[in-house]
Amino acid sequence: MHKIVFMGTPYFSVPILQALIEDESIKVAAVVTQPDRKVGRKQILTPSPVKELAMAHEILVLQPEKLSGSAEMQQILDMEPDLLITAAYGQYVPTKLLKAPKYRAINVHASLLPKYRGAAPIHYAVLEGEDVTGITIMYMEKVMDAGNIIAQREIPITAEDDTGTLFEKLSTLGRDLLMDTLPDIFSGENASIEQDEDKVSFSPMITKEQEKIDWHKTASEISNLVRALRPAPGAYTLIDGDRFKIWDTEVLDQETSKKPGTIVKLNKGELYVACGDHTLLSLKEVQPAGKKRMNIENYLTGADLKVEDQFGE
Repeated sequence: MHKIVFMGTPYFSVPILQALIEDESIKVAAVVTQPDRKVGRKQILTPSPVKELAMAHEILVLQPEKLSGSAEMQQILDMEPDLLITAAYGQYVPTKLLKAPKYRAINVHASLLPKYRGAAPIHYAVLEGEDVTGITIMYMEKVMDAGNIIAQREIPITAEDDTGTLFEKLSTLGRDLLMDTLPDIFSGENASIEQDEDKVSFSPMITKEQEKIDWHKTASEISNLVRALRPAPGAYTLIDGDRFKIWDTEVLDQETSKKPGTIVKLNKGELYVACGDHTLLSLKEVQPAGKKRMNIENYLTGADLKVEDQFGE
């Protein structure tokens, strides 16, 4: 039986951990996850999804605020695990720990490396309008997401996909690819290849500034932003100085000469906005300040808008 330590935090990691728990050839000796965080308006201290699963199976849970130099790191080293597996852990893993296990340390990364190294690969795949994405199983090195690639598997990104749907699809794909790959890792029969450094791109955490819509971008670029920030935190613009979130859109096969951000068409069920490069975007689901999300028909029933009104600054 192979002893592993699993490191992960969000729901993305849960199916992966579940599969490891169910595999009779593997013993999950410990789970390392981020400390409990305060969540919601009431700021309730909440464990990570990975912690909840581990506790349900009575697996030791370690939650260092900082892993490097911690007592928890020494605990892991003392366990002498055969393999360290990470999947969206969200914290730097010291090189000493990466090199300690017999089979080293591997990561389940939600992109087709070397594209989109970093913390938000799924967001950026949607944001950049990629046609495909996927999972990479890779050896971990000191440089983030730069290790040799062991295995990859891809899936298409459809027009209906957003970050939320891809999180679910890639979580399942990551589980399946990992479990297909582990036997060769344990037998020593797996191969790995270096990443092409000339093709590296990065996906840092989404910033507050990126959430704001720039109407000078094309309708397709704005639509990708809306999808990339759904289900959270959501893309927004301003109308009369108030924040106005946009949750769903449709890129129109029409052109306009109006200034970007200008309302071009407005009727009972349609709200068209001019974007950059003379493109046009239809808003399908929105959320005015202080209100719930609603489809455009419901919003326009009580909205005080007119053609030529301006979104943005």
